[in-house]
Amino acid sequence: MSGPQAFPWEDIMRLCLGLLRWSPQDFWRATPREIAAAVEGLGGGKAPEPAGRGDLRRLMDAFPDG
Repeated sequence: MSGPQAFPWEDIMRLCLGLLRWSPQDFWRATPREIAAAVEGLGGGKAPEPAGRGDLRRLMDAFPDG
């Protein structure tokens, strides 16, 4: 079992400053809840369903190796 992970500040800053085009002032004034809401908004507010076995099978049939 691993210990606690450091908060990914660099990744969050890149997302907010780069993709969302927030100013540094907006980033540092935002609460974690506001950042989470903004990030969720990028994906329509819902996490995508993970691919299942059927999805993998269809991809393998459509794009066979070799």
